[in-house]
Amino acid sequence: MGTQDQIQDISAFCGTKPLTVAYADGFGSNSWRKITRTLFEAEAAKCSNIEKVLYTDAQGDTQKAISDINSLVAQNVDIIVTFADAGEALLPTIKKATDAGVKVVPMVGSPGGTPGTDYVDFISEDITTYGRNLAEWTIKSMGGKGNLVMLGGIAGSSYSQGVFDGVTEAVKQHPDVTLLNADGPVSTDWEPGKTQQVMAGLITKYSEIDGIVADYGGGSIGGIRAFIAAGKPVPVWSANDSNEFACLWYQYKDTQPKYQIATESSRNWVVTAALHKGLAAASGIPNNEPSTYNLNIIEDSTDPALAPECEPDLPPDAILSSGLSVDQLKKLFN
Repeated sequence: MGTQDQIQDISAFCGTKPLTVAYADGFGSNSWRKITRTLFEAEAAKCSNIEKVLYTDAQGDTQKAISDINSLVAQNVDIIVTFADAGEALLPTIKKATDAGVKVVPMVGSPGGTPGTDYVDFISEDITTYGRNLAEWTIKSMGGKGNLVMLGGIAGSSYSQGVFDGVTEAVKQHPDVTLLNADGPVSTDWEPGKTQQVMAGLITKYSEIDGIVADYGGGSIGGIRAFIAAGKPVPVWSANDSNEFACLWYQYKDTQPKYQIATESSRNWVVTAALHKGLAAASGIPNNEPSTYNLNIIEDSTDPALAPECEPDLPPDAILSSGLSVDQLKKLFN
């Protein structure tokens, strides 16, 4: 367990062997995924011996995710970093790639299996703790009672399930709080439009929603707009950071007295640690960077010292904690 400041300069792990690296994404179409891909490619560019950088997008399709990894192995890639959205369904394919000599490093979404045997390592924040911390803040801001909803991403995501597990841990400690989606995270596909549609349905179904925990701040903006469109009070809301998520709070805070927000880092930067692990394994270089990272609340509208950070000159989709510079974010979102 460690923190972001323990991630080292990539030069320690590049080695000298000519390498082909790949980022196999389980789903690539939202802003978080685009930022993460850009970070991966920018980090790989720092090693002169990386001759080729490949990218695949499974588009939320488990069979395509399997096919993508098999295709990368057939192209003789040396390292595959993958967001394993499909979870354990990907494990046999990952093990097959490992047996073929490819250094595979899953990140954020776990495929199960055994790190160090079935693949190099699994890199992520402590997902369950992330969900529990945000839920605890949300429940406190709700006054310790009321109805709570947890918004996830694509159906079956191992990452969203991990966050949900943390949320349920927190709810169990508060008998006056009801988790409305007790059977699992609400699927939003991590898209603002879909989130708005889903939230509109929940607003219609439930007479009172007092708090939201979401695993994607960029998608949450759609949910907030659903409350505004319905003429309903915007509830307490926690997620990972996104520029527009913060800016919307400033826009509505004076007319929505119950509306408070908190965020933890969107931690796109874990992709750099995952690449480092793969490089070190491929080059036979020791790597003592953490595999699991602790995250803390970085924005809290109830705490003046942690006031939400809105940058009007940056695109709404910008993630200020991502690891990309302001200029890189502007270029990415044009």
